[in-house]
Amino acid sequence: MKVFCLGGAGKICREAIFDLVQHSEFEQISVADFNEEEGKKVVEWLNDPRVDFVKVNVFDHEETVEKMRGYDIVMDGTTISLNGLSTACIAEAGCHGINLNGFGEEDSSNDLFVQNGKTCLPGFGMTPGLTQMMAMHAANQLDTVETVRVSHGSFRPIAFSKSITETTTYEYDPNLPTRVVYENGKFIQVAPFARPREIQLPEPYGKTTQYIIPHSETKTLEKALREKDVKLIEVRGTWPKENMELVRALYNYGFLTNEKITMNEQEVGILDCISEYLYQSEKGNKTELYGYALHVEVTGMKDGKHYEYTLTHTHPASDGSVEGWEGLRAYTRNVGIPMAIATELIAKGMVKKKGVIIPEEAFLHPQVIFTELEKRGITIQEEVKELESIDEIIFA
Repeated sequence: MKVFCLGGAGKICREAIFDLVQHSEFEQISVADFNEEEGKKVVEWLNDPRVDFVKVNVFDHEETVEKMRGYDIVMDGTTISLNGLSTACIAEAGCHGINLNGFGEEDSSNDLFVQNGKTCLPGFGMTPGLTQMMAMHAANQLDTVETVRVSHGSFRPIAFSKSITETTTYEYDPNLPTRVVYENGKFIQVAPFARPREIQLPEPYGKTTQYIIPHSETKTLEKALREKDVKLIEVRGTWPKENMELVRALYNYGFLTNEKITMNEQEVGILDCISEYLYQSEKGNKTELYGYALHVEVTGMKDGKHYEYTLTHTHPASDGSVEGWEGLRAYTRNVGIPMAIATELIAKGMVKKKGVIIPEEAFLHPQVIFTELEKRGITIQEEVKELESIDEIIFA
């Protein structure tokens, strides 16, 4: 098996590649990136005869397609804004595909994936990705589902990479139409910082206030749980407190609309300027606490009784006590590892459905993902309690 790791020089994708080197059966693992210097550094760091470097520019469609041909799967670590271009290349090259984001740009390539008998799985990291697996693990144990509330704490610097900076500004764009909740049969658009809710994350993260974010779980879980008559799906998230304070201030002052200003006779977006500053500054590249925390709450009925399932996840500490998980790597490995696991499972033919699919369709039995994560020190905890009434479900 051969895997083409697009955007492999990035801080998250290189961790996914590291996991493939450690755990997978791939015979060739190509680090593919436009940044030749960083890509070759990744090859040197991995120090494995299966790993090589391929320089690639996804804006050159034909050349990228030719370089992808012959690979079993493309593990795509590029940014949200490039996913449409990269997925079109993957489809034409006749490879399976997977990426981290899953914001819908991939859908236009569905027919070509089907025609080639290949699978494309957008949005499989921690969230989206593992969050759907946690929600479905609970939902599979219920006859009907009333509510699904997905929450996560992403504890990382606000701008340690270009793609992370883009994600930060994207999720709180006031004009974004995809920031929705699913409620009583309808998708309802909400503003940034809508529906605040306190979420108790596992230690060392603790209690956080979280807001609705535009993640694909809202729509994929509605599709997956339609037959279980789901009434409410909400997806929330948070970053470190000071990051959230900054984004809130930018929102309050109107910067998140990225209006054009003239500076030194050049027209630039005001938010583009701020993002570039954060990316280049020490403050934008550091935070006190690193890592990831997921919290998924599912309520519903089984045999006429009401239940609440709460699933959380934990991982090795970022304080240096566990080798390889120090500082930022406690965040980047959390995101990269699930994508690596899913990449190998798809390449091995364990995902049967073809075309552009959702995580819930790819892995009907989430335990296969949980088992692989546990081998890496990432564990899922589950708490189940019986509720007295449906009112306790809906208004909790």
